Amino acid sequence: MARRYDTNDATDRVTGLREAASAVRRGELVVLPTDTVYGIGADAFSSEAVADLLAAKGRGRNMPTPVLIGSPNTLHGLVTDFSELAWELVDAFWPGALTLVARHQPSLQWDLGDTRGTVAVRMPLHPVAIELLNEVGPMAVSSANLTGHPAPETCDAAQEMLADSVSVYLDGGPTPGNIPSSIVDVSREVPLLLREGAISPDELRKVVPDLEVAN
Repeated sequence: MARRYDTNDATDRVTGLREAASAVRRGELVVLPTDTVYGIGADAFSSEAVADLLAAKGRGRNMPTPVLIGSPNTLHGLVTDFSELAWELVDAFWPGALTLVARHQPSLQWDLGDTRGTVAVRMPLHPVAIELLNEVGPMAVSSANLTGHPAPETCDAAQEMLADSVSVYLDGGPTPGNIPSSIVDVSREVPLLLREGAISPDELRKVVPDLEVAN
């Protein structure tokens, strides 16, 4: 039976974050609020937990799971060949709705799906998400919906879709909106905007004037 906690209540928040962290360490799934939509998350370094996450969503390995982190410093252990331009994007837009696709460290023992040596990573602008991430480390997190359904802006909507496939639900109230993060590929010489989301190309070009946009 899934447990749910109201993170706007001080006592419930402490208990919920503790229970969520314990669940992640046991290889279970949790739902958490972010600055875009609700996410379903698991220990990024547990292949079984990530497989469970994809199964809960009805999603194939051809759509790898992004990774959320609680601090830009965490990038040093996750990515390689991270350019100065990539760091400038981090400085300008993190925490926030910008996902960066970078080459991951070859030594990392994880299986996020068919990533082809890259990882999509983001630091969300949400205190509950940040607190959990700083407690448990990098998490594989995808929108908390069944594939093909709208991404949820409330915990209720997430729970209706995912039910008991998730151990702990952290209810932070409605999210600011359902606009997804913008995704920029920084694994190439000239950064490429793969998906336009909350951050517009014009805003991104203030940092990366040569930004290319995928067709």
